[in-house]
Amino acid sequence: MNLKQHITKYVLEAIQNVYQINPESIEIQFTRKEFEGDYTLVVFPLIRTLKGKPEDIGTKIGENLVENNKITAFNVVKGFLNMSLNAVDFLQNFSSNSINKNYGIQATDENSKTVMVEYSSPNTNKPLHLGHVRNNLLGFSVAQIVEAAGNNVIKTQIINDRGIHICKSMIAWEKFGNGETPDSSNLKGDHLVGKYYVEFDKRYKDQITELVSNGKTEAEAKKEAPIFVEAQEMLRKWEAQDPEVIALWQKMNGWVYDGFAKTYKRLGVAFDEYLYESNTYILGKDIVEEGLNKGIFFKKEDGSVWIDLTEDGLDEKLVLRSDGTSVYITQDLGTAVERFKNNPTLSELTYVVGNEQDYHFKVLFLILKKLGYSWADALHHLSYGMVDLPNGKMKSREGTVVDADELMQDVYETAKEISEELGKLDGLSDEEKAELYETIAMGALKYYILKVDPKKRILFDPKESVDFNGNTGPFIQYTFARIQSLLRKESPKDFDFNAIELNGAEKEIIRALNDFQDTIAKASTEMSPALVANYVYELVKLFNSFYQSNPILKNEDENVKNFRLHLSQWVANIIETSLRLLGIGVPQRM
Repeated sequence: MNLKQHITKYVLEAIQNVYQINPESIEIQFTRKEFEGDYTLVVFPLIRTLKGKPEDIGTKIGENLVENNKITAFNVVKGFLNMSLNAVDFLQNFSSNSINKNYGIQATDENSKTVMVEYSSPNTNKPLHLGHVRNNLLGFSVAQIVEAAGNNVIKTQIINDRGIHICKSMIAWEKFGNGETPDSSNLKGDHLVGKYYVEFDKRYKDQITELVSNGKTEAEAKKEAPIFVEAQEMLRKWEAQDPEVIALWQKMNGWVYDGFAKTYKRLGVAFDEYLYESNTYILGKDIVEEGLNKGIFFKKEDGSVWIDLTEDGLDEKLVLRSDGTSVYITQDLGTAVERFKNNPTLSELTYVVGNEQDYHFKVLFLILKKLGYSWADALHHLSYGMVDLPNGKMKSREGTVVDADELMQDVYETAKEISEELGKLDGLSDEEKAELYETIAMGALKYYILKVDPKKRILFDPKESVDFNGNTGPFIQYTFARIQSLLRKESPKDFDFNAIELNGAEKEIIRALNDFQDTIAKASTEMSPALVANYVYELVKLFNSFYQSNPILKNEDENVKNFRLHLSQWVANIIETSLRLLGIGVPQRM
C-alpha cells in the first residue's frame, strides 16, 4: 500500500467516524506548493452525501484525523482539506529492502488478465523505416507496462509476406539481380530486397512513360507495363504453389527475416509469437458465409459481398471480391476470431497501428460486434500519429525512405560526438565507450519518441534527442549514473526512521516515489508510455534540485547522511524501472 492509499484509507475511516457514512470514492491529490500540507482531500464531491458546507466538512474530517494520530496537522482552503504527515508516515513504506528494482511492478496470479498486443507487422519487400520505429517502440513499451500492471501479455505481429508487393521485389531481383545475395553484396537482407523493390518502381515508371508516348492512356499503361504484368503472373503462380516461385519467395523472405531480426535486436524489441499473412490470408471466408446466412452481409449482382454500415455513420464495405478472393478486412476478421479461439484466456486484443487506419478498425470492430462475438468490445486500436524528420516525409517506392537502421546509426554517431565533447570517459576501454554510446543513443531515440502522447504527430530531431539537458533520455540516464557514482563512494547503512525530520525537497521526492505504482496503473489503462516517461522526468528534476541544495556525503549527521544515500538509491531504482518499461537501458557511468 502506497502513501496515497494509506491516506485514502485514513480519510474513509474518518468520514465513517464522523458521519457514519461510507462514500463510494474520494479524490486525493498532492497538495499544491502554495499551501501547507502533503496530500489534499477534494471536499466538493462529498457535499451532497455528507450534507454541509465544504469548509465545515473538511474541518470535521481533519480534526478526526489529528485526534486519531493519522496526520500531524491540517488546514482547509475553501473546498480543499490539506493534510500534513510526519516523517515516519512518509517513510513507512520505505526501507533499504522495500524499494528495489521491482518496486511498483505487480505480480501476475490466477486472476490476471491475458492481453495481446500486436505491433510492427511489416511488409517483406523493404526494410523497417521511421514509422516502424515508433510502432515498435510504442507496442513493446505498452506491452511492458501492461505486464507491469499485473497482466499476462502476449506480444505478437502479423508479417505481410505475400501479395503483389513482394512479387515486385522478386521479379526485379530475378530479372536484374544477377544472383546477388546479402553476402555477395554485403547488404542486410531486408535492404537488398528493398533495393529491388525500388528497382521495380524505376523500371515500371520508365515503361509507363514509353507506353504513354506510344499512344496509351496512363491508366492503360499502368495495367499493361510488361514488368507489372510479370509481377501479376508471378503472384498467380505463387497462389498456385508453383515450386520455383515458392522457392524464390522463401529465399528472399528468409533474407528479409534475417535483416529484420538484426533491426529488432538493436531496437531492443521482441515478440512472443509471429503470424504470417501467407498462412492467414484465407481466413475469414467462412465468417463471410456466416454473415451472409445471418443477413448481416449482402451480395451484389457481380457476386461481391458487402456490409451496409451507413446507419452506423460509416459506408458500405466490401468484404469479399466478386471472384471470391479476400480483401484485408476479410483476413483481419478471420485472424481476430482465430486469436480468441487459440487463446481461451485472452481478455483484450490491442492493435498498435498508425492513425491512417482509424476507419479500418472502426469497421472491423463494428462488423465483429454485429456478428455477435462477445469479445468484440475487448478490441482496441492504439492509434498513433506519424513521425517526420526535419527533411520531410517518407516515400518507400522512390527509395527515399527514412531507414530505421540508418536512423539508429545516425543517433549513435551523434551520441558518440556529444559524449566525446563532454570528455568524461577517461579510463573506459574502446569497447566500453562503444557500449555506452549505444546505450545513450538508443535511450535518446526511444525516450524522444515515447515521451510524446501516442496520438500526437512527432517531428523527430536526432541531435535534439541526444541533448544532455532537458526532457531527454540522456538527461535521465545521466542522473542515474550520477547516483551510481555517489553510491560507489559510500554504500548506505541503516538509519533511524524516527530521528529523521524531512525537509520539503525530501518530502516531494518520497511523495513522487509513492506515486510510481499508480503511474504504471494509469499508463497501462491508457496505454500511454508517455505517462511513465514524463513521470520519471519529473522525479529526476526533483532529485537534481535536492542534490544541488542538500549535502549527502559531507553531511555531519550520520543518520541524515545514510537516509539521503538510501533516498538516492530509491530514486535510482525507480529511474531504472521506469526506463526498463520504456525499453531503455541505464549506464553506470557517463
